[in-house]
Amino acid sequence: MSNVMELNRKSVAPASGTAPMSVAVAGMTCASCVGHIEKAVARLPGVVAVSVNLATERADVTFAGAPDPQAVIQAIEHAGYQVPEIETELGVEGMTCASCVGHVEKALAGVPGVTAASVNLATERASIRYRSGIATLGDLEAAVRRAGYTPRRLETDRTAPDREAAARDAELRGLRGSLVLAAALALPVFVLEMGSHLIPGVHDWVMATIGMQASWLIQFVLTTLVLFGPGLRFFRKGVPAILRGTPDMNSLVALGTSAAWGYSLVATFAPGVLPAGTANVYYEAAAVIVALILLGRYLEARAKGRTSEAIKRLAGLQAKTARVVRDGAVLDVALADVVAGDLVEVRPGERVPVDGDVVEGSSYVDESMITGEPVPVAKAAGAAVVGGTINTTGAFTFRATKVGADTVLAQIIRMVEQAQGSKLPIQAMVDKVTAWFVPVVMGVAALTFAIWLVFGPDPALTFALVNAVAVLIIACPCAMGLATPTSIMVGTGRAAELGILFRKGEALQTLRDVSVVALDKTGTLTKGRPELTDLEPAEGFERETALALVAAVEARSEHPIAEAIVAAARARGLAVPPAEAFEATPGYGVSAQVGGRAVQVGADRFMAKLGHDVSAFAGKAAELGALGRTPLYAAIDGSLAAIIAVADPIRETTPEAIRALHDLGLKVAMITGDNQATADAVARTLGIDEVIGEVLPGGKVAALHRLRAADRKIAFVGDGINDAPALASADVGLAIGTGTDVAIESADVVLMSGDLRGVVNAIALSKATIRNIRENLFWAFGYNAALIPVAAGALYPLNGALLSPIFAAGAMALSSIFVLTNALRLKAFRPAIAASRHDQGEAR
Repeated sequence: MSNVMELNRKSVAPASGTAPMSVAVAGMTCASCVGHIEKAVARLPGVVAVSVNLATERADVTFAGAPDPQAVIQAIEHAGYQVPEIETELGVEGMTCASCVGHVEKALAGVPGVTAASVNLATERASIRYRSGIATLGDLEAAVRRAGYTPRRLETDRTAPDREAAARDAELRGLRGSLVLAAALALPVFVLEMGSHLIPGVHDWVMATIGMQASWLIQFVLTTLVLFGPGLRFFRKGVPAILRGTPDMNSLVALGTSAAWGYSLVATFAPGVLPAGTANVYYEAAAVIVALILLGRYLEARAKGRTSEAIKRLAGLQAKTARVVRDGAVLDVALADVVAGDLVEVRPGERVPVDGDVVEGSSYVDESMITGEPVPVAKAAGAAVVGGTINTTGAFTFRATKVGADTVLAQIIRMVEQAQGSKLPIQAMVDKVTAWFVPVVMGVAALTFAIWLVFGPDPALTFALVNAVAVLIIACPCAMGLATPTSIMVGTGRAAELGILFRKGEALQTLRDVSVVALDKTGTLTKGRPELTDLEPAEGFERETALALVAAVEARSEHPIAEAIVAAARARGLAVPPAEAFEATPGYGVSAQVGGRAVQVGADRFMAKLGHDVSAFAGKAAELGALGRTPLYAAIDGSLAAIIAVADPIRETTPEAIRALHDLGLKVAMITGDNQATADAVARTLGIDEVIGEVLPGGKVAALHRLRAADRKIAFVGDGINDAPALASADVGLAIGTGTDVAIESADVVLMSGDLRGVVNAIALSKATIRNIRENLFWAFGYNAALIPVAAGALYPLNGALLSPIFAAGAMALSSIFVLTNALRLKAFRPAIAASRHDQGEAR
């Protein structure tokens, strides 16, 4: 977990020479909207890439040079959509006169994305309106500082919920209100018209009490209120889209409902202009269609909100305040006021507010929401702690090292958001289809109208109208547009909860297709630090005594092997006495006097030089060699005393992870700089399929090319600086989260727990997500392919079946709900290998 603290902004840096920007977009309703915005923005000078995500409602734009936010905003608005505005207040300290007000206003107005800024000298506050995603509160604060004044976040800003989430909640409330009103107005229309057709008693009652003409007038009034009240949103967006030549889902609804309403209007007030026998009204179709589609939009908005719950939960991990030691006093300050270098106190049960290093006290900290591991981790002086984790038992004080956007949690959120907003290769097919989908549907509706008008039975005009409206309403580009991004959002969010961060969204698809998982050995298969693995004393010597004396000699050395022996002695509670007359013989070993006893430690050649016969340990030495461990020997007071082995031990979870990879049908390879014999011994122990040993630091990329024979896709797992080229070269690079910055920055996927089981879970989640996407696409395309012909009347010659526009509207709404609900099933994904309590020893 230690170097997870070193995740930094470079891990999400753009390619050299390009500059990305992300913009929130409001008003999108279907896949056609996505295509229209992408085309509009792509035409801007300097834009090299643009990706619009319907589920996250964001546009990611990459410029070849400095971004032009204003041009992007204008392009989006010209296409008929909006970039939401946020209103906020910022305290400003240091103003003394009207000139100061002007300076601050000018500085704020100069921030890209700011549309209005007003400063009040008396209240020392600035009221600012800015575009979501273009400017941030941090940008506004920086502008105030550049102007020579001190910004101050107001308490309401510190504790305010995410503003985009608040906007989504407001949209949901608006949809709910519109739905209730539309349903209340449409119900009487439905009862008056359809009740009369279905129930003779209702027809008789209407004719006897109200009369047909009065009934039509009532339906006209109520339907008009529905269309130009709750249903006005479809016309406001749909009609301009038609005029721009970029029709969308709103256009289809507007055309269908206005056709039904307009025809009924003529039948009500000017029936003489219609052919004999065709003066019928379809007010109920127009009113109920609007109500049903609003119901679909409302349920869809609710479901879309649930797809981003992982981000909300991660954001909710942040503490609101911190207990900071300043000038000898302990103060409760807002999280935004914590600065690097502050001493922060944490009590039992509290969240760690920011990242830092423990300076006093000890405890166990639950890091499960960062790493996915359930076992609390021991923390003492010098240990790193991560903001958002939970202190379970003791109390400690730590020094803040990273705050605000630099914390691990903030960067995890940023990584997940970027992965959720990305497009997978599979989306390319969807984009091609949706680019022409709505115009084709309009063409099919026109063709349907013409065929029924010419060849249909009497009254042909009525049949033509009803079937054309059904075609317009049944088509659902919404489901097609939501099929991929919703699955990505839920899948990457669930991955983050399991400690798996997809830095690049396309890795989610590529990982599913890998056939070979190549593993670095040191720090990946192994713990990455040497430990004493074996110590067998000779006859006449006690194990603990021999270990204490050997550790006393090795305490004078700085070699990693020596440190491992000393650490083992101390872990067993042994006293390590001081050594005198220490002497190191390069290539052989070390010697010293410990409490008047002569102690020598070294290789077999050192023992031979001293005149000791090591053949008594020949069997043990062969056993260690088979395990890939190099034996050392100790002599005490002129006699051979013990055989010792220090090695980088295999992680306890590694064998289980490799078995699970085999169960997934994958080959496992190991790439290491160890000599081939040692590498083969480790591979035999773990059941690894292919071994490439004696690889120089720069040779891992070539090793990957060898493994890529027969066009196999390769995933490489590593953690060190020398792994970075291989991580970048592999089809998918997975970095162990306890690894170095460079490795993490080169990877497509980061495993926060530093556990190989994360590889298994990442692959299993990739397979589940892509399977979920394929299910969604099959439904979305299959639904339209099957029901558009039915709506056009394809079954009528066979069995006289026609699809009512009302049922078409219901089916259209359900198609989007199906896709979203199916994507939400990924929230229930269970890891292929779950962490268990046997890991507690390693975690601690």
